[in-house]
Amino acid sequence: MDDDISLPADTLAILNEFLAERSKREAEEEDRILNKTGKDGLFEEDWQLSQFWYSTKTKLIVRDVVGKLLKEQGEHSSGFRIALLSCPSLYKDIKDIHSQVTIFEYDTRFEAYGTDFQHYDFNCIENNPDYLKEHHQQYDLVIADPPFLSQECITKVSEIITKLQRNPEKSKLIFCSGEVVEPWLTASLPVHKCSFHPEHERNLGNQFVSYANFDLDNYIENK
Repeated sequence: MDDDISLPADTLAILNEFLAERSKREAEEEDRILNKTGKDGLFEEDWQLSQFWYSTKTKLIVRDVVGKLLKEQGEHSSGFRIALLSCPSLYKDIKDIHSQVTIFEYDTRFEAYGTDFQHYDFNCIENNPDYLKEHHQQYDLVIADPPFLSQECITKVSEIITKLQRNPEKSKLIFCSGEVVEPWLTASLPVHKCSFHPEHERNLGNQFVSYANFDLDNYIENK
């Protein structure tokens, strides 16, 4: 029979400390790889994808607007569906107050959000009018912030938005982008410029403004 092997108490303590530290590092690495999150559990911006996150103030303003729109729905609010196009930094705050939220993103890191994530590439609409067909006419509110300030991007994203709206005459739309896109945007969608100016965590060179197909400013306090 083999004799039992035991370690001195101090050696065992050191070994346990080492194993605990290794386990912690492995868990952090697994979280980084699988969830691909940055500091504080948030995704970090990828500037190569033209990602710039909104400031906390802007995220809370948009969240409160969504809250008021939901309140207007009354007993029908549970079926109110929201689409976020290229503005994933809004997701957490809006998800906190409503369950029916879909992120449309080119960046596959956001697969970490499970069934709330839908990969999309606005260029795919050009030769495929049925692109994202399963999402057509499904959304009561679309919030969009296209990645590029170009006519091509704005026009294609606008076409996708029109297809996503449950009812173009009733579905709400908030569109945030650089002021330079206005002629292309208003030629593609029935929106008007609002007083609300989205702000970002980092100062951007372009003047950012908001557009909507409803009186967005009336939903914002202290605007």
